[in-house]
Amino acid sequence: MQKTIVIKVKNLKVAAELNDSQTADKIYKKLPIESRVNTWAEEIYFDIPIMADLEQHYAKDIVELGDLGYWPQGPAFCIFFGQTPISQPGKIRPATSVNVIGRIKGDSKVFKKIKDGEAIIVDKEN
Repeated sequence: MQKTIVIKVKNLKVAAELNDSQTADKIYKKLPIESRVNTWAEEIYFDIPIMADLEQHYAKDIVELGDLGYWPQGPAFCIFFGQTPISQPGKIRPATSVNVIGRIKGDSKVFKKIKDGEAIIVDKEN
């Protein structure tokens, strides 16, 4: 079963699909989650109250445009919409491995206008 979520920051409202990973399931069960945005070039990340380890089939060093990730060191929810400071051309690289937990539906570049410290809410789609 696909789990659809909505990510809200200011007047931006973006739908995303979570995958079938255990981490995505833990996050979905904790929704809604409210936090404050941190930016790292073209990545947004924010603290979430979830503890999970890297999962064998979902842990990645390189992610795709629009991927959602869980970073165990945060613990943080990550949204990848372009190059990070350690990316190489054509490869989006998180700070360290993340569990890929889903994908943005539509254009992830809309997150470029989000600034550090802005309130963010992740919730189940109604």
